Amino acid sequence: MVKGYFMHRFIKGTLLVSTLFSILHGADIENGKKVYYSNCSQCHSVHMTGGLGRDFNLVSYTRRKKDVIAYVSDPGRMYRRFGYSANAMPTLRLTGKEIEDVAEYIDSLQPFKKWMVKKSPQVGKND
Repeated sequence: MVKGYFMHRFIKGTLLVSTLFSILHGADIENGKKVYYSNCSQCHSVHMTGGLGRDFNLVSYTRRKKDVIAYVSDPGRMYRRFGYSANAMPTLRLTGKEIEDVAEYIDSLQPFKKWMVKKSPQVGKND
């Protein structure tokens, strides 16, 4: 219980530092693309061509950037929170800046996000 508490605080602290770094220095999409091709492209596509992991267009559409940062930072701890029954993603040795940059690159793939979809009113439900 205590270990989980400290790990949770550590992850929140890491996300806070990463977010502050991004605000102060800005994430670099081009560097994120390089990080993707060097570390992620073996399993994740950006052209809907398949692979072991989800296509990053789908990730971009369904996940917020902060969620991508959390998952990449510690996939072994985060996979259940993302609704996965198992984790196949390795923990990558990336700097906080590289994680921020690749998350920015992934986020840039889809300008329209799932949470932007407006729900249509239920017609005839209460008539």
